Amino acid sequence: MPMHDPEHPGTVLKTLYLGPLGLTVTEAAKGLCVTRQSLSNIINGHTAITPDMALRLEKAFGTSRQTWLTMQQRYDLWQAEQRADLSQVRVFAEMGSSA
Repeated sequence: MPMHDPEHPGTVLKTLYLGPLGLTVTEAAKGLCVTRQSLSNIINGHTAITPDMALRLEKAFGTSRQTWLTMQQRYDLWQAEQRADLSQVRVFAEMGSSA
C-alpha cells in the first residue's frame, strides 16, 4: 500500500500531545530533559525523532517507543522516495529469484 505524504512525527507530538495538554515547548523540553531548541527542531520537522527521544516520549506520554520510531521511519522513507532517482541503479536480482 503506497504512503501519501506522512506527517513528521514532531507534528503529531505537537498536535496530539503538547497542544491538548497545554504544554509549551519550554515546559515539555524541561519534562523530557532536553533543550528547548532540540524539541523545537523536532516539532517543527527539522530534526528526526531518535531512539533516545522515543524512549523519553514513551515515558512522558505513555506512548510506545516503537510507534514514534515507526512514524519517523515512514516519514523518512517517503521523503527519500520523493527525492530518489533510481533510474541508473543496476538490478542484480529480481525479487523472488533464487541465488
